[in-house]
Amino acid sequence: MAGSAFFMACAILVLFGFCVEAELVQHTFKVSNMMVRRYCKNKTITVVNGEYPGPTITAHEGDSLAIQVINESPYNISIHWHGIFQRMTPWADGPNYITQCPITPGNSYTYKFNVVGQEGTLWWHAHVSVLRATVYGALIILPRAGVVGYPFPNPHKEETILLGEWWKADVITLQNRALASGSAFNISDAYTINGHLGDLYRCSNKHTHKLEVEQGKSYLLRIINAALNTQFFFKIAGHRLTVVAADASYTSPFSTDTIAIAPGPTIDALLHADSHPSNYYISALTYASSPAIPFDKAASPYASAPPSASPFDNTTTVAVLSYKSSPPSSSPPIMPPLPAFNDTPTAHHFYSNLTALHPNSVPLQIDQRMFVAFGLGLTPCSVNQPLCRGNAISASMNNISFSFPTTVSMLEAHFRKIRGVYTKDFPNRPLVAFDFSNPSVNNQGSFQLTDKGTKVKKLKYNETVEVVLQNTAVLAAENHPLHLHGYNFYVVAQGFGNYNKKEARKNYNLVNPQERNTIAVPVGGWAVIRFRADNPGLWIMHCHLDGHLSLGLAMVFEVGNGPTPSTTVPPPPQDYPTC
Repeated sequence: MAGSAFFMACAILVLFGFCVEAELVQHTFKVSNMMVRRYCKNKTITVVNGEYPGPTITAHEGDSLAIQVINESPYNISIHWHGIFQRMTPWADGPNYITQCPITPGNSYTYKFNVVGQEGTLWWHAHVSVLRATVYGALIILPRAGVVGYPFPNPHKEETILLGEWWKADVITLQNRALASGSAFNISDAYTINGHLGDLYRCSNKHTHKLEVEQGKSYLLRIINAALNTQFFFKIAGHRLTVVAADASYTSPFSTDTIAIAPGPTIDALLHADSHPSNYYISALTYASSPAIPFDKAASPYASAPPSASPFDNTTTVAVLSYKSSPPSSSPPIMPPLPAFNDTPTAHHFYSNLTALHPNSVPLQIDQRMFVAFGLGLTPCSVNQPLCRGNAISASMNNISFSFPTTVSMLEAHFRKIRGVYTKDFPNRPLVAFDFSNPSVNNQGSFQLTDKGTKVKKLKYNETVEVVLQNTAVLAAENHPLHLHGYNFYVVAQGFGNYNKKEARKNYNLVNPQERNTIAVPVGGWAVIRFRADNPGLWIMHCHLDGHLSLGLAMVFEVGNGPTPSTTVPPPPQDYPTC
């Protein structure tokens, strides 16, 4: 009886995390330039520890992490730990000029944070300029050591798949040219799987990732879209996948042969090796949600044709899945049937059919309601855009195109009460209501021009928030992946057209909605998210199409301190970077 009582007591302690000792996981990231050869030519890229993609960080739930970033590159750098809540460690979140100034060349900064209440697939990436084109890697959070396993049968093996983009030209040069001219960022030349282009591209037979499987066994694929600007359809010939998690939150098992994944999100999917032993292509190709909208230069004299009329990278990257028992063959691997690049019904079916594995604590009483219309627009050329003529392409939320500060981070300004860095008047709704999802607004210049500003939405600690995210068709209608730092949120509804409160609420899922840190808001449509503001600090919400972030598609939540020391933002660390 005494032994049973001890076992029960220890089981309770384990449940609350006291019987299993958490670890300190330490890494050193040396950021530097490196020469690589891809697509028939040598090219210098920025990498971490000489690896492309960068090193994988693996920790258990409950562990503490300390990652020293040493900047040996010629560029400013900061690292964001995508999806980590950073509770009481907002100084480690990483977005440039939001929670820190960049780490300048020759200097270093140690990011220290805990991973509590999270498990699954996340990732890390540069959060300054366009360096995350090559500066990124996986961040895997395993279940707490010695406590529980996965809520599904343990796989035979796990495989991380990082999807990316590749440019023949230098991405920093391309970005500088786009910013100077007020134009859109150049499309990529190729796509990658784990840094390899795949054998469908020239000079890339040796640059094809391979996954070997055994007949009858299952494999957990941790899929991460690390691309700068491209949403993907992901398929494996001859196999279906069972989605079991998204953004490090478990989902009800969802069987599919096509995964849609925007830049930023992660998907965990089980692969069952139950097909005929052979070689199969693993493929990733563009989901280009933006149709070419008719553009009338006479009716809209503000700019050249909108970015939606530009071509996109219509190529396919592949890896090879091969069975150990398959006989040698000179035949090429089997290619899966691929969706059309603009197959929005398939993408929406995937995005809208994920639900949480268990009922979750969706806020039912709402303190703050916001309606945020967002998309592309125009702003007058500035003196910093010498190649710009008339107006430049911009992006905005509620018609505010976000301007990053340059002299101090917003979090430090908040903590030290420095005035003049930002204002607390981000509007709860658009100043002007219009037919948001109607492509004809593309020709109406009054809806195209945006205002510049550094504005935040102030929230009290523990307030509940509902945000209606309304996509607009100004200049271009497309699917935008919006990422919120510091939080997960519940996606309670999504749909097409203009949000209609009465109709939409009939379909709200307030029981087991998917829990995400990034929502791909449907092209020409909307999504409704809810969260509880229980994490003090400054948290940016922005489009994870990198070209749109630099154009101003962002806003910031300022969440106040709670009533106790454990809910109050602590001072910045001693090695905190300064501007």
